[in-house]
Amino acid sequence: MKVVFLSPHFPAEMPAFVRGLAEVGAQVWGLGSTPAHAMPQEVKQHLTGYIEVPELLDEASTMRHALPELRRLQPDRVECLWEVGVVLAARLREALGIPGMSVETVNAFRDKALMKDRLAKAGLRVPRNARVRTATEAREAADVIGFPLILKPIDGAGTRDTFLVQDAAELDAALARTTHLPEASIEEFIDGDEFTYDTVSIDGKPAFDSVAAYYPKPLYGRTNEWISPAQIVLRDPHAAGIDDAVQFGRDVLQAMGMQTGFTHMEWYRKSSGEIVFGEIAARAPGGRLVEQMNLANDFDIYREWARAVCWHTFEATAHRRYHVAAVFKRAIGQGRIRAVEGLQEARRKLGASLVIEDLLPIGATRRDWHQTLLSDGTLMVRHPDFATCKAMMDVLVNDVRLYAG
Repeated sequence: MKVVFLSPHFPAEMPAFVRGLAEVGAQVWGLGSTPAHAMPQEVKQHLTGYIEVPELLDEASTMRHALPELRRLQPDRVECLWEVGVVLAARLREALGIPGMSVETVNAFRDKALMKDRLAKAGLRVPRNARVRTATEAREAADVIGFPLILKPIDGAGTRDTFLVQDAAELDAALARTTHLPEASIEEFIDGDEFTYDTVSIDGKPAFDSVAAYYPKPLYGRTNEWISPAQIVLRDPHAAGIDDAVQFGRDVLQAMGMQTGFTHMEWYRKSSGEIVFGEIAARAPGGRLVEQMNLANDFDIYREWARAVCWHTFEATAHRRYHVAAVFKRAIGQGRIRAVEGLQEARRKLGASLVIEDLLPIGATRRDWHQTLLSDGTLMVRHPDFATCKAMMDVLVNDVRLYAG
């Protein structure tokens, strides 16, 4: 089994997927713009070969430079778990005539207006929305949809360039900040709790699935610096009283034409109980959610994703042992990390339940919190009881502080 993996070293979790492929017996060829000699050792050790192109995300250039070598290689699979590269991977598959999701199918996972149109036609509840290319179109859509609303990129990932808009003046301000976008989506604002539904699917059916809850909603966490964003991967979505949400997620996969691989979906639960679709991507989630799934189940989903992709099997047992909370800390102040407070006391309170400590060290330069959810470090706890896990998460949110200056 020869697998070509796009961008094997970035984002940060990609080396673990490369490792997973090698461990299930695949020969892995990386494809990227980073010179082979600069590839991290944790990637190099699992690669059979590497194909370097001038600019990976320039689709025309990559097709021109990579296809002759790929045709000689004759790979069995071309995979990408980086949002901005999934369409390119599909184009390479089609050009090579090998299995995997088509450009048409993958485009529906990238284009937020197209995905919502497809799901609405399948009878699934989606936010009222419109594709807009000009400020005039945006204002006209806002008149139809009504305030409050969300302005977001058609093909974005996460909450970058995403704005909650309360009135016409805020819409004008948001439009002024997104003039670099060739088109955008105007959507109904859904007032509800926000969750994920994540799967490793084989031929469209989840071999494993997981649900996570966000604290607070990602849009609020990504627009207020003082917040420590947090999320909890639920121990067992099939025993959490959310069977309707799990079925909703599976209906979405069917309507989207999902085949084999990872998916990451976001959805809302309104106070009325209604479930509303958010968006879905044909890739693994970021923000260390995959790591939380491993901690919740005591298995290696990087390897099982690889097994699903290569051999259409999923052999690990999902033990469903723990709820797992992740908290992303942001330093107070600017410059270099100078102090961490409350961590020793948190260790004392949480004991062995504190399973991940990954904070920037003293002296490190603070990260730009606008650019990364991970901010200045991650703390994780796990516990079999949800209320206990949530209380432990609150300790990390409220009592641990980083200072920069």
